[in-house]
Amino acid sequence: MGSKPELKTSAVSMNKAAVPWMPPLAVAAGEAIESLTAGVRRRGCDQNDKGTAIREDLEHNTCSPEPSMQLLSPTVIQHLRFNEAGLIPAIAQDWLDGAVLMMAWMNSTALEATLSSGEAHYWSRSRQTLWHKGATSGHIQTVRGIRYDCDADVLLLTVEQRGDIACHTGARSCFYDQTDKPTEGGAEALPPPSDACTELFQVIDGRRRHPEPGSYTNRLLDGGDNRILKKIGEESAEFVMACKDDNPEEIAGEAADILFHMQVALAHHGVSWRQVQEVLAARRGAPRRHSEATQSSQGPSD
Repeated sequence: MGSKPELKTSAVSMNKAAVPWMPPLAVAAGEAIESLTAGVRRRGCDQNDKGTAIREDLEHNTCSPEPSMQLLSPTVIQHLRFNEAGLIPAIAQDWLDGAVLMMAWMNSTALEATLSSGEAHYWSRSRQTLWHKGATSGHIQTVRGIRYDCDADVLLLTVEQRGDIACHTGARSCFYDQTDKPTEGGAEALPPPSDACTELFQVIDGRRRHPEPGSYTNRLLDGGDNRILKKIGEESAEFVMACKDDNPEEIAGEAADILFHMQVALAHHGVSWRQVQEVLAARRGAPRRHSEATQSSQGPSD
């Protein structure tokens, strides 16, 4: 991506090298777009009237949401392996990007309180008391799911962290040090490891805030929409051709290029990658809608 030459034509123009491919590309892209839009008009299952996408159930021609996450029942406690002090380690993980936020201890009382309230409760070993996470700071953890490991002696909590701060230092995660000397954490602490797309956006947004000489990302950002959107158009065309050629490696590579340039556009417009993740997550819980009712609200198919 970084080695691709800069082009100074308008955002809607195409690279001259792509001109010979225009006839098959236009057909391929046109068929794909026509099929997609026709499918939306006919089935009406890609969006509801508020723009929330819904997964289509092809078998019954209806739209079904992803199943919502449910917490374990209290009966799981009898199957868990607490240590000699009656405690079990609990790891809190962000529900969107998978980042590890913190580790604390639970006893059976803390786990019962977590399951009944839907908010993380831990056991404070130093104070020897139940600890409702965020009760004082406001950084409550809404628990979206709980798993336990193969030995049933470690818990994994999937949480929605209020305020995006899990550490008492003000850092997003308690796991911010990776040098020999500990640091003080805080809002500027190193972000926790997460998924590849989240970390890529962190790099891109870092370039936006702190430009670096010779950076391809900064050249795109300096060019604004005209340069960024042109590259998205070019990469989209290359992705279509890779799909037409049915080449898995090229498809993956071109898809990665589209995601990179799309994230540059997001950073340019001040939209975070997390906002995109939140939209996708919200769409998973969209209500079931039947095709006939949706079709009438969408209008005729042609």
